[in-house]
Amino acid sequence: MSETNPAATAAAEAAPHRYTAALAAEIEARWQDFWDAEGTYAAPNPEGDLAGDPETVARPKKFIMDMFPYPSGAGLHVGHPLGYIATDVFARFQRMTGHNVLHTLGFDAFGLPAEQYAVQTGTHPRVSTEANIENMKSQLRRLGLGHDRRRSFTTIDPDYYKWTQWIFLQIFNSWYDEEARRARPIAELVEQFASGERPVPGHTRAWSELSAAERADVLGGFRLAYASEAPVNWCPGLGTVLANEEVTAEGRSERGNFPVFKAKLRQWNMRITAYADRLLEDLDALDWPEAIKLQQRNWIGRSEGARVDFPIDGERITVFTTRPDTLFGATYMVLAPEHPLVEKFTPDAWPEGTHEVWTGGHATPAEAVAAYRAQAASKSDVERQAEAKDKTGVFIGAYATNPVNGEQVPVFIADYVLMGYGTGAIMAVPAGDQRDFEFARAFELPIRCIVEPTDGRGTDTSTWENAFSSHDAKIIGSSNDEVSLDGLGVAEAKTRIIEWLESSGFGEGTVNFRLRDWLFSRQRYWGEPFPIVYDEDGVAHALPESMLPLELPEVEDYSPRTFDPDDADTQPETPLSRNEDWVNVTLDLGDGPKKYRRETNTMPNWAGSCWYELRYLDPHNSGKLVDPAVERYWMGPREGMPHGGVDLYVGGAEHAVLHLLYARFWSKVLYDLGHVSSAEPFHKLFNQGMIQAYVYRDSRGIAVPAAEVEERDGAYYYQGEKVSRLLGKMGKSLKNAVTPDEICAEYGADTLRLYEMAMGPLDVSRPWDTRAVVGQFRLLQRLWRNIVDEATGEVTVVDVADADIDVDTLRALHKAIDGVRGDLEGMRFNTAIAKITELNNHLTKQGGAVPRPVAESLVKLVAPLAPHVAEELWRRLGHDDSVVHQDFPVADPAYVVDETVTCVVQIKGKVKARLEVSPGISEDELEKAALADEKVVAALDGAGIRKVIVRAPKLVNIVPA
Repeated sequence: MSETNPAATAAAEAAPHRYTAALAAEIEARWQDFWDAEGTYAAPNPEGDLAGDPETVARPKKFIMDMFPYPSGAGLHVGHPLGYIATDVFARFQRMTGHNVLHTLGFDAFGLPAEQYAVQTGTHPRVSTEANIENMKSQLRRLGLGHDRRRSFTTIDPDYYKWTQWIFLQIFNSWYDEEARRARPIAELVEQFASGERPVPGHTRAWSELSAAERADVLGGFRLAYASEAPVNWCPGLGTVLANEEVTAEGRSERGNFPVFKAKLRQWNMRITAYADRLLEDLDALDWPEAIKLQQRNWIGRSEGARVDFPIDGERITVFTTRPDTLFGATYMVLAPEHPLVEKFTPDAWPEGTHEVWTGGHATPAEAVAAYRAQAASKSDVERQAEAKDKTGVFIGAYATNPVNGEQVPVFIADYVLMGYGTGAIMAVPAGDQRDFEFARAFELPIRCIVEPTDGRGTDTSTWENAFSSHDAKIIGSSNDEVSLDGLGVAEAKTRIIEWLESSGFGEGTVNFRLRDWLFSRQRYWGEPFPIVYDEDGVAHALPESMLPLELPEVEDYSPRTFDPDDADTQPETPLSRNEDWVNVTLDLGDGPKKYRRETNTMPNWAGSCWYELRYLDPHNSGKLVDPAVERYWMGPREGMPHGGVDLYVGGAEHAVLHLLYARFWSKVLYDLGHVSSAEPFHKLFNQGMIQAYVYRDSRGIAVPAAEVEERDGAYYYQGEKVSRLLGKMGKSLKNAVTPDEICAEYGADTLRLYEMAMGPLDVSRPWDTRAVVGQFRLLQRLWRNIVDEATGEVTVVDVADADIDVDTLRALHKAIDGVRGDLEGMRFNTAIAKITELNNHLTKQGGAVPRPVAESLVKLVAPLAPHVAEELWRRLGHDDSVVHQDFPVADPAYVVDETVTCVVQIKGKVKARLEVSPGISEDELEKAALADEKVVAALDGAGIRKVIVRAPKLVNIVPA
């Protein structure tokens, strides 16, 4: 028989209707069922002429979104719902202020975690993923989140990824028209080639004379989704390639921490670089944190300069430089080891007079290049660009011509030049770039001064210890028979040399971007199949819409073939390639049955989250991506939102250059093609902070269960052993996770909601303290007691007119209404709760029955934050309708302004008197009142006054003569 607490038992018997965890659990479950049954949170869509629900749809709308959750098998800890609760509070407030609110939640369910679990256990990824989703849905429902559940979906639903595949095909069948600055159907480009309006690049024959494979190659150079063989991030330990954004600064995989190598593979890419300028320009109109905008600007990396062509063996090597004014100082060239022209220009033998230090000790240029390429492939991009003390590289055995002076400059390969930026080739001006300077010294190359030093070092570069570069200096030693830059400033010199390059045919002014095209292939099973098949000539064909969705087949082994993580010389093998019956098919694509081979890569896990906001709008539409009228209503441009988009998007800052950039790109393509009216997916972005927790580690550095750690005299002990404590992330592996289920069981969901919102500003990280949760539980208990008799369960409010409520209570009420309304609008939920607490405490101290108008307003103030208890109290107050759609209280200005404020009067900076004055008092009136005050008169003691500083209504500062 379990022990009982006599005091607790007596208290429960004396107050059987007290707000307890048990009562909270009963109330919360009941109202959650009610909301589901009544469709309380269903947001009506416009249908044609808004006939669906014209009264509701005519309201101003708010589309509020959370970032897609991934359904982990570990379930939620209390840190996960922070953003979900915040958006729920904001959405509830918007409903109560007259808005038609769309707020729902789906699940981003493709990706590596489920696949890795499948590899380990043999469980189909769909089985484990769907089980995780159901568990997560249950946990989220318990929190009382007001989602429109009719609109929920998962990215693994074939009805959903049918449209992901459809969008891919729209991108595949499009090209970017630079003149029109928008995407256009590829069929229009084909018409231009066929009619001769546009010359066919790389061919002298007419379009009609080209083979299907040749046409496909030409179009591949224009398509926004294209397959190419290019250097990629190859991760043998994962058996897949990775996008640049998925590789850490240490050159390892973000997932699994495996080494990543550069390798040449044929992969699908998205031509996001075509949109670089628009992605930059449109950031200005978005209501995003400046830090996120800055990250995107830096990632896109726009720089202005010139393209310069260096002739070599009848061809040209093209470089991009931001300092074309230093072209006369270029004394050698460097190509990335992966540059496609390296092999072409590498001769069989070293040219006569080749410096020994240039060869790397190899007998032939080919041997030197091969050895150096192998060395460079083992390094990450970050390692290659690090400021290493020793510069490495080899001469490829060829010389190019500097176009401004005709000098023959040797061509090297070096790992500090990347194919991922510019053209993969640089003109090296060692006098003006520190890396080039160090390389030139290491390889005994000329260093020519072409910018007049301003630091007294002189122009003899043999005495220099480092490079010199300045945008304020004058150009020197830079002239030929056709152009002279000598004596010019940098800006003027740039203009003049670009004019010369363009007139002479050796280059042109241009813009370059750091942004690279998005690598879109993954060698995985658990992802969207590409709706692409290849004919016997290897030409890619899009599946018709009637064949979508192309569903994943069953396979016996879910894992891609993984390799020795350190072995860069491997090739991927995908799980889909093992299902020959699925891979090899006979299809009729409009010209009779033919044999085809399916694409065996899958799309990356980012694909489904690039457009999910659109599916929330129209989730059951089987005939269109989204109904145009529905999309226009929820996301179309309007005042203050020139590009349209979601009204509020809340999530972590870690997706700044992954999901957010990718989703913007997809939106712009769909906008250009006329499928949507919004050129941007998310107008307002809010990054919530993180709920942190203390991590306790023993002497071995291993995390121990935080719940079992004891604090004694400022130190921490686990099973008698002293442990260290450090604030960090919360998680199962760190043994410090607290689940929302635990807190809901002990206090109720409303208490959890209040505590997470009261912990501090939403955008700031804060530590979790389970002991502090009880404070919000007590707030709800006091609220309950102010309305419900704990002994009888009867409502205790008194029916009175506003005129009969005491002024202090009216003032407390309307100040709270005014403050809470502003705080909820500004997402300052912690201060809103503080104001509600202040009002509730006022009512408690007043004693006696609470006036009904005050009680009902208080319940409405609480409703967005603690919806279950608010709904229950609203019903007990005699209302048959839900509090969810009640009008939020509006403050009476007459009671918001204080009757008097305290004015401090200082003499020589010291307080001598305090005056109670009207808030609207003028400066003249306040000065007169201060000088007439008895204490001020006594303090001055007849002294004259040199100056009186008045800051009405709160300060008067008197300076005696």
